Amino acid sequence: MATVLVVDDDPVIQKLLQVNFEMEGYDVVVAGDGEEGLAMAREEQPDLILLDVMMPKMNGLDVAAALRADAVTEAIPIIMLSAKAQASDVQAGIDLGVDDYVTKPFDPLELLDRVAALLAR
Repeated sequence: MATVLVVDDDPVIQKLLQVNFEMEGYDVVVAGDGEEGLAMAREEQPDLILLDVMMPKMNGLDVAAALRADAVTEAIPIIMLSAKAQASDVQAGIDLGVDDYVTKPFDPLELLDRVAALLAR
C-alpha cells in the first residue's frame, strides 16, 4: 500500500490523519515541523505528502518549494492542509506546485478521497 507522509505540528491532527489513513490500509509516517518533514520526504520518498502551512522551523510553503526544487522529491504529490483559506493563500500553494489545497477543519473522508484520486493518476 502507499506511504503517506503527514507534516503537521499539531499532535491532534497528526493522530487523526494517522488513524484514518492506517484504517484505509496506508502506511503513515509523521513529521512535527517543516525541517523534519523535508528530511523525511527525502529519506522515505513517500507516495504522497500531507503538508501543513503554518509550522515552526520551516513553514509549509517553504517546504513545498524545497520539495519541488529537489530531483528526489519533485514528483511526489503534495496536498496542503491549512486554516488559511483566503484565495491568495490557496494561490500561493498552487503557484508552488502543490497538487491540492484543503482547508481546516476538513472532513477526513473527503481527504481520503482526494488522496486516492491523486495516487490513481
